[in-house]
Amino acid sequence: MSNPLADMEKPDVIFAIGTNMTECHPVAATRLKRALTNGAKMIVADPRKTRLAKMAHLHLPIRVGSDVALLLAMAHVIQREGLIDASFIEARTAGGDEFLEHIKRFTPEWASEICEVPAADIEKAGLIYGQGNPSAIYYTLGITEHICGVDNVQSLCNLALMTGNLGIEGGGINPMRGQNNIQGAGDCGAVPNNFPGFQACDDPASVEKFSRLYQTEIEPKRGITKVTALDLCGKGIHGMIIDGENTVVTDPDKNHCEHALKSLDHLVVIDIFLTETAQLADVVFPATAWGETDGVQTNTERRVQRLRAAVPPVGEAKPDWWIVSEIAKRMGTPGFDYESAKEIFNELCELSPIYAGLDWDRIEDSEYQWPVPDKNHPGTPRLHEGEFKNGRGKFTVVGYRDPAEVISKDFPLWLTTGRRLEAYHTRTQTGRSAGIEYLLSHESLEVHPDDAKSLGLTHGGMAKMASARGEIEIEVKVTDMSPKGTVFTSFSFANVPVNILTGSGYDPVTQTAELKVCPVRVTAV
Repeated sequence: MSNPLADMEKPDVIFAIGTNMTECHPVAATRLKRALTNGAKMIVADPRKTRLAKMAHLHLPIRVGSDVALLLAMAHVIQREGLIDASFIEARTAGGDEFLEHIKRFTPEWASEICEVPAADIEKAGLIYGQGNPSAIYYTLGITEHICGVDNVQSLCNLALMTGNLGIEGGGINPMRGQNNIQGAGDCGAVPNNFPGFQACDDPASVEKFSRLYQTEIEPKRGITKVTALDLCGKGIHGMIIDGENTVVTDPDKNHCEHALKSLDHLVVIDIFLTETAQLADVVFPATAWGETDGVQTNTERRVQRLRAAVPPVGEAKPDWWIVSEIAKRMGTPGFDYESAKEIFNELCELSPIYAGLDWDRIEDSEYQWPVPDKNHPGTPRLHEGEFKNGRGKFTVVGYRDPAEVISKDFPLWLTTGRRLEAYHTRTQTGRSAGIEYLLSHESLEVHPDDAKSLGLTHGGMAKMASARGEIEIEVKVTDMSPKGTVFTSFSFANVPVNILTGSGYDPVTQTAELKVCPVRVTAV
């Protein structure tokens, strides 16, 4: 997030797109509710009539996968109506002239045909966002899990740049992290293109630095993504470690994923429960859970937080860092002689410029948000105040493109997937709670009443849902929460493996799967 969580209470205008925040981030969403109580206006772009959408002053139930068209048209309106921040663009950005010329042809009427919402509502959204002082953007996986996920994010950045809504209180562009310590994992280098501290893997200086640290000659190139790794299982990759992820439930094209893992000579899983993925492993190492672990995690607002073990580990469970270090040592890999989480964190602070001013003792009270470049620095709750550290904010010229697969005679409905309030992710933890099982015991498919009638589906009855990759059976829930022509379900239940159906394409830059768009056929059972 560019802005702290406290700023969620301060916008004049909230633009929430691709986020079901009241169910996926219910605690953070209470701050938006306070902002609304204080007089803020909210635009929500979401195909479904979620709780957040019902709270909005303007709900745009756009067709799945049409975000770029909407954002181009909103930018068109903002420029046409003279709502750009010309001084901000001149002083702090690059590529503005080309971008402003580019968006002149993308009218609300053009976008309306693609997004399947009235042009007047798109016009209204552009005006509300452009007139806000300040306006804040919030988004989650509904924006990124597309073949155009990078285009979607860059389009949101364009809106913030053209209106000067970066580096100011209550504004910004704010991706809400979907799991604890996702931000911290990226900070530590758990991404294929960066060393810790977002130091590029193909930068010669960074390569030399980390080669010396790890006493290993590292090639100056980016690593492969998980998508590529799964494609190479049994064909170049013969062993794999999966740590804290239930891959066969969360990943697209489940059949391909299972086949890939079964093609390995050796699979190791580190987890706190025997998940569906762990059941495929040759070796499973039991890890400590959060209440059993000393360590550090960094949350969605870049706040670096100490974790303290409250209870002793169960059985033979060990911290993840200890397990990984012991595997490395037994493989003869130098540099893994760690004795504590404190030692590892202090090493990170020595290596990462954004953590350079921190150490184990300084984060005792979890008061700092990175970057913290030196010991006298107070931390950075709000990014980009006064300047962009990397120079100027860059406008990006993007155009609309269809999803990898579109609806057809054989697959006439759009499927989109997500989460539900009661079931967290793959239910590895929440599925073991009797109380939550009572609240949500099984999965269902949201079908609009008009679609249910034409397809002969009944509320509570069973349906067969098929895509180009496979089919599943699922209970029907007739509701107008999802629009006509679109069905919705979550991926939480392993016994309803919706990700058998998904996986039609990937973003060419990040290789993020298009989990939010999948043409399907639904028939009554």
